[in-house]
Order: sequence, then C-alpha cells, then structure tokens
Amino acid sequence: MTSPDHGPPTTDHAPERSSFDVVVLGGGPAGHSAAMTAAQAGRRVLLVERELNVGGACVSRGTIPSKTLRETAVSLVGFRRRSGDVFPVQVREDLQVVSLMTRLEQVVHAHQATMGAQLERHGITRWHGRARFLAADQVEVRGIDAVARAVTAGTVVIAAGSRPRSPAEIPIDHTNLLDSDSFLSMTYLPRSLVVLGAGVIASEYASVFAALGVQVTMIDKGERPVSFLEPELTDRFVAAFTAAGGCWRGGRKTTKVEWDGFSEVVVTLDDGSEVRAEKLLCALGRVANLDGMDLPAAGLAATDRGLLAVNADLRTTVPGIYAVGDVIGPPSLASSAMDQGRRAITHALGLPAGPPAESMPVGIYTIPEMAAVGLTEAEARKRHGGCVVGRANFADLARGQIAAVQDGMLKLVAAPDGKKLLGVHVIGEGAAELVHVGQMALVAGFDVDAFVINTFNFPTLAEAYRLAALEILVARAKA
Repeated sequence: MTSPDHGPPTTDHAPERSSFDVVVLGGGPAGHSAAMTAAQAGRRVLLVERELNVGGACVSRGTIPSKTLRETAVSLVGFRRRSGDVFPVQVREDLQVVSLMTRLEQVVHAHQATMGAQLERHGITRWHGRARFLAADQVEVRGIDAVARAVTAGTVVIAAGSRPRSPAEIPIDHTNLLDSDSFLSMTYLPRSLVVLGAGVIASEYASVFAALGVQVTMIDKGERPVSFLEPELTDRFVAAFTAAGGCWRGGRKTTKVEWDGFSEVVVTLDDGSEVRAEKLLCALGRVANLDGMDLPAAGLAATDRGLLAVNADLRTTVPGIYAVGDVIGPPSLASSAMDQGRRAITHALGLPAGPPAESMPVGIYTIPEMAAVGLTEAEARKRHGGCVVGRANFADLARGQIAAVQDGMLKLVAAPDGKKLLGVHVIGEGAAELVHVGQMALVAGFDVDAFVINTFNFPTLAEAYRLAALEILVARAKA
C-alpha cells in the first residue's frame, strides 16, 4: 500500500524518473474518480495535486462551502414554513457570514480525509506539486521545494480543474466586487447583492442569499437561469426566487460596473437603467487551469475558449491523453466530472463503458433544489418524434403538505407509446435525492408502469413518481 508522497525525495538537478500505467493531473472529483477507476482495474496509478489535500476547489472553495451555507438557509426557511410562522425568526443585521457555516471546517476536513483514505487503500501514489508536459507520455512534477522529477505513463488524464473567470470590464477587488472564490470571505451578510450570471453558481448563491433576507438581483444576457434544465423547472425557480424577494433581470447586458467609492456597487445595463447594491458577485464562467502545463510539448493546444477539446470518449487530439472535468467546459458539476473521469479510464484501458452519460443525474442546489436525469421534453420530441408527459405536484402529496414543500413538482417524460421512460425532472426540496429513483429506473430499463405497480412508503415525496406515472397512463388510455 502506497502512502501519500508530498515531495520529491532527492535534490539532484536531473529529475528522478518513474513509470506508471496511468498519471492523473488533478485531485478533484474528476481526477479522483479517474485514479480510483484505474486502480480498481489493477493499474499502477500516480495522482498529482498542486494543493496539499485532494478534493480540489469543489471541497475547499466550491461545492462543500456553498452547500454548507445553503443548509443553514434551508433550515431557516423550513422552520418558518413548518412552524406556520408561529415562532418569528429574524436574521440579525450584523450577522457574520462565517457564523452561518460553523461546521464548514469539520465538513471539509472529513471529506478530504475520506478521499485521501480511498486513494491510500487502493495503493494510489500521490505527489504534491505542479505538473508540466515534457512529451505526450512524459510529465515533470515540481514539488514545493522546487525539486523536479519526471514520470512516464501510457495514459495521462488532465483533470486540473478551473478558477473563476474575471472579465476585464469588471473590477474585481475581492472586497466589494467578488468572485465565487472570495464571495464567502465577506465578514457580514450584506443588505443587498447583485449577481452577474445565471449558471449553476450564480443561481445557487442568489437563491441562498435571498432566503437569508438579502435583497438580491440576478442579471444575465440569457432569458432564463440554468438554461440547460427543463424550462418548467427554471420557470418555477424564478417564481420561487421572486417570492423570496429576489429580482431576475434576464435578457440584459451590463455596460458598466463600478464601485462608487463609498457604499455601493453600481451596475449600468444596456437599457440605461442602474442597479445598486452593497456587494456584487461575478459568476460569469470559469477558466481552465491549463497555464504552466506546457501543452505544446505534448502536442496539445487549448481552444479559443481556453478549454481542451475531447471526443465522446474524453480523449484529446493526442492518443493516450484524456481530459475531464472543468478543463473541457460545462456543465462543470462534481457529478458530471466524476462520471467523465470514470468513462475516460474505461476507454483508455479497454474496459466496459458502463452506464451511458445520459443516465447521469444533475443536481442544482438552489432553493428550491432542481434535479434531472435523461431527456427533456423538447429533446424527447426531437429524438423520438413525440412524447407523453406526466406531472405530480408536491401539493398533492401528503408528505408535501406535512413538510410544507407544496411548491415542488416531479415530471416524467415517456416515449410516444407512453411506456418507455426517457427522462425525470424534479424541483423542490430533496430533488437531488429524489431524482436517483428515476436514474435507477432508466439504468434498469423500467417502463413507466413500474412506478404504478410498485408501492412506495407513505407518506413520502417518492409517491410523486406514482402520481406522475398515473397521469401518463391516463393519457395513454385516451390515445
């Protein structure tokens, strides 16, 4: 069993040379998944991570911190709803942001420890340092003591992650105008906030801070947020965001962003209007961490968008080199990154590919949550020439009433015959968990009828599958 190795053991000028079957550059969700898959297949694996601990930005600056904060906001909103506002709950004006995430350090360390232990149990070697290519099958890793060593491998997986994009026209100062890395470093909860962007990060933070009582305005050139999701989900999300006091300004471009030097950020829009707020979050995309990797030495070049182009098997234009996760672009989710890491290795090693990418769920941790797996209604109509849809509102479920989450909804998309399940779309608290029932049904090839003939616990939100399926059966009978 190989223990983590945090630095080169030699001070020689010539790099020490080692050989592995697979070298993975990056220890986030994509790299961790790739390394684990290769090790489980009996290959000698090296994982290179520039940070001291594995997990990447997902653990230290992204997914874990934002979801920990979200849990506090959800608890606050949930208590208000479930208690019928019998007990008034107010957020103090001088509330410190860090106080909303008192468990963060414990959660981060626990997850990092778990990921590290998994690597160690599977005999995966870890090097702490920065990597650059010497050739397509050769990588140099320079440790924190500036000592370098080289490694050769038949398969190299680039999983270097990303960092927030900072457009030149937006003067990010990490105090008043922040990006997603510096956003949670705010000392106090602001009274007002402008969020530029409408992707996953923007939508999650906007809805969480609106739930905490902050006056939030979301601005984006797109017509709807998280546009890759089913429109019915995003329409309901915007309605919930608005009901929480938020303001959605879609189809608008910013022409000027500045700090007034005193108390407010001023955002000027293309229609001449201004939006003022105490703080601004810029969430306009991310930049792949490819700088310093000397891609030309491997025969690689980034695209015009600063990403690596890959085919359906995650292979780059150079045989033996794969790219996964944020370095290949959207959807830039931890779950999709993990699946990409697995699929890249199965192709590289000639292993069974496993479930198709379409069976991988998406979970967006907004308030309320949104989740999906499979085809949208529009995709089903385009691919199959039609579809049958069934819906179940949480308001029609006993559990929805008990838990005060009546605004949720589950939507099933079936083939034109009304039998074959093609997609599942959920909005409402617990959506990211609930969607896994649909995921397993898709993987197993179950028809919609399976949701009717099988009994769910009562009262549960999972009963929504039965109600939605019954709606499809009614439509099928009328056809």
